[in-house]
Amino acid sequence: MVPIRDTAPCYSRPYVTWVLMFVCSLIFIVMQLLPQQLQFQLVNLYGLVPLRYSDPDWALAYGLPNDHGLSFFSCLFLHGGWLHLAVNMWFMWIFADNVEDRMGHWRFLVFFILSGLFAAALQWYFSPDLAIPVVGASGAIAGVLAAYFFLYPMARVILWIPLLFYPLIVHVPAIAFLGVWVILQLHNAITALLFKDVTVDVAWWEHLGGFIIGGLTYHFFLLKHWPKKSD
Repeated sequence: MVPIRDTAPCYSRPYVTWVLMFVCSLIFIVMQLLPQQLQFQLVNLYGLVPLRYSDPDWALAYGLPNDHGLSFFSCLFLHGGWLHLAVNMWFMWIFADNVEDRMGHWRFLVFFILSGLFAAALQWYFSPDLAIPVVGASGAIAGVLAAYFFLYPMARVILWIPLLFYPLIVHVPAIAFLGVWVILQLHNAITALLFKDVTVDVAWWEHLGGFIIGGLTYHFFLLKHWPKKSD
């Protein structure tokens, strides 16, 4: 299932969403132009390596100096591959504009960063011994999805389902689409927690952390007067 677009109206231009998408994409493209060794160093320095904060002595021996938690923030703007970037930016494109519309530009930016920071912290809490970098805006975007889930539960998400040579287009309520999404994240996160021998290449707890904090805090960021005319 591939979401194509949603039906919720938007009354303002999502400037912050566009800037965040541009920054993430630009950083990724620039990284691809760098030598592989330098890419590796930068991802380890600015991606979230949980063991870096759980074992400072290991971090120093590995060449990761104390950054005072900077990577909890900087990891939000790094991505692990073209598909990773494309999926995150596509979800931003579909869902973030409506949330920014309801919050306003600066409140939305704070909400996005707060969701990302909490998501990264929860991932560190559940995988403190992880020695590989966690990267991506997924946790912050999960916060956006939570806000959309509660603000537009009955808005329709238009899905493309490839069925051999006959692509199927279906309209489903956002509460159903995002509800299934969060259930899958919870299932995968618990599986990874219970079965240590399972190979995990997705930060499931980061997704859940973003969704949790987004669902708990989104109403604090909403504008008092809405809708507003296009600006």
